[in-house]
Amino acid sequence: GISHVLTLVLQELSLLCKRDVNGGMLYDLLRSRWLQALLKIYECLQHYLRKRPVPVMLQARALTREVVELLREAPQSGEVKELRRLLRAPHLKAALLSAHDTVAQKDFEPTLPPLPDNIPENEEAMRIVCLVKNNQPLGATIKRHEITGDITVARVIHGGLADRSGLLYAGDKLVEVNGVPVEGLEPEQVINIL
Repeated sequence: GISHVLTLVLQELSLLCKRDVNGGMLYDLLRSRWLQALLKIYECLQHYLRKRPVPVMLQARALTREVVELLREAPQSGEVKELRRLLRAPHLKAALLSAHDTVAQKDFEPTLPPLPDNIPENEEAMRIVCLVKNNQPLGATIKRHEITGDITVARVIHGGLADRSGLLYAGDKLVEVNGVPVEGLEPEQVINIL
């Protein structure tokens, strides 16, 4: 599946990253939990589309009526009479077959609500992250963006507190740390707050 392919790609990238420093960003992206979660969801949806149950027929009640009519014209053996009696029984016709047809004709596919028309194109998602450090290091490095001057997460170290929490990702912009706005601060000052 896709997860296996991603593992192979990561193995190849890990070898490239030892020789090419610029490959580290792509390696971190492919190793990020949010991307792996999206790929896992995609894989599950594809599995569902291949394995989802599909009704053999949509109108079982109509077919049952046809069978009853054919049995009426057939030689009346004991088995034929028993089968006609079963197919004409109220609990089978009204309950079982009616329920079957209702389920078979209903669309159970999930539907997503439409996106609002008034979402600004430059809308940014902001989240509040709470990490309790204790004596362990955060496990993330920060840097100043060369163009915007924003303080961003440069890298999340594998196995560190930030990585285990799944709350911080490379490229995240830091807006505030412990109630202190970081706009205009140097990375060294932000590290002291962290």
